[in-house]
Amino acid sequence: MAKSKKSTQETSKGLENIESSLSKAESYIERNQNKLLYIVGGIVLIVAIYLGYQKYVVEPHIEESKEVHFVAQQYFASDSFALALNGDGTNLGWLAINEEYGSTPIGELSNYYVGICYLQLGNYEEAISYLEKFDTEDPILGPLAKGNIGNAHAELGDLDQALSFYLEAVNMNDNKYTTPMFMLKAALIYELQGNNAEALKLYETVSGKYSLTPFRQTSDKYMAKLKAEV
Repeated sequence: MAKSKKSTQETSKGLENIESSLSKAESYIERNQNKLLYIVGGIVLIVAIYLGYQKYVVEPHIEESKEVHFVAQQYFASDSFALALNGDGTNLGWLAINEEYGSTPIGELSNYYVGICYLQLGNYEEAISYLEKFDTEDPILGPLAKGNIGNAHAELGDLDQALSFYLEAVNMNDNKYTTPMFMLKAALIYELQGNNAEALKLYETVSGKYSLTPFRQTSDKYMAKLKAEV
């Protein structure tokens, strides 16, 4: 009986503690409800601003970027790299598109185009700078960007860096276009460095694994020449 009474007292005390805690919480809310409303209101306002910014600023900016790059793309496709880079006075070039629309998908893509334009125009340091900014999951553009960084380093006479980027491009994505192309470039660097064994391995891979690509004929030619010199 005593034990039951003790249990009842403990339960009653526990309920009192819970009620006390609830009362404190209610009291806190009552005392600070204005502050809490400001906090909640601030969060709601931030969300509203963000959604409004996305709808009325970001989305139109993205759509606008899709329209303005058309002429620059046409100049690039026709190998008019100076016009593609700098524009024609009426239409924006890739450099201005990069500056004005850098936060959009077209702006990200412009890093690639600006880099290639600079490469074609002989400004190799700038080409490297922009191509290194380019970030993509595209299985062709990704290796092309890396390989063209290698091209820029090769033009600057830095063969070690050129080889490093060629091999990186080779290993990024196995496909019948970029992989054998940059294998051949890497093989040529190996030859220049006197590493004929590694060069020969790459030639044999291109001629064997990628025999159905346009690169096989070039590979066969360099491989035959290398073997004749050994």
